[in-house]
Amino acid sequence: MLLLVLVSLLFAPGLIPTYLVVRQFNLIDSLWALILPTAVSAFNVIVVRAFFVNLPEELIDAARIDGASEWQIFRRIALPLSKAVLAVVGLFYGVGYWNAFFNALLYLNDASKWPLQMVLRTYVINGTEMGTAEMGQAVEAAPPQTTIQMAILVISIVPIVIVYPFLQRHFTKGVLTGAVKG
Repeated sequence: MLLLVLVSLLFAPGLIPTYLVVRQFNLIDSLWALILPTAVSAFNVIVVRAFFVNLPEELIDAARIDGASEWQIFRRIALPLSKAVLAVVGLFYGVGYWNAFFNALLYLNDASKWPLQMVLRTYVINGTEMGTAEMGQAVEAAPPQTTIQMAILVISIVPIVIVYPFLQRHFTKGVLTGAVKG
């Protein structure tokens, strides 16, 4: 299984095969087209595997002697010990999905299904003036478009900035779990 994960990490499919697979499964213009192609990251699988391999074997043997099944060992011993690595992987996925706009650009035709980053990209790249029709006569008093664009970009990173401090204490431990020890 590890060999398959490593091969998928080294030889990732390109843009066209991924698009054809998404189209074959009728996921175009569906939110599942944003979730499923990136649902399992080979890098994250390797990080989590490295953590589980480094769990003390004595702990697992003691649970087996007490009569615990493999699922009980996983649920009652391995998962509580793996909070750090799961927090790191969750942060990686969260930041990855939060910043993703390219898959939405490829797979979503309906603008009502666009994620926030796609809306921001359209606004910032195209220079579309948001709210000028509603403002009417107040357009002259409005701040410059560049100022509004930068304010929207800063506001879009607020959720990540809020979540990161809660996961930061787990981050160093979770990332260094699979590292080479000296």
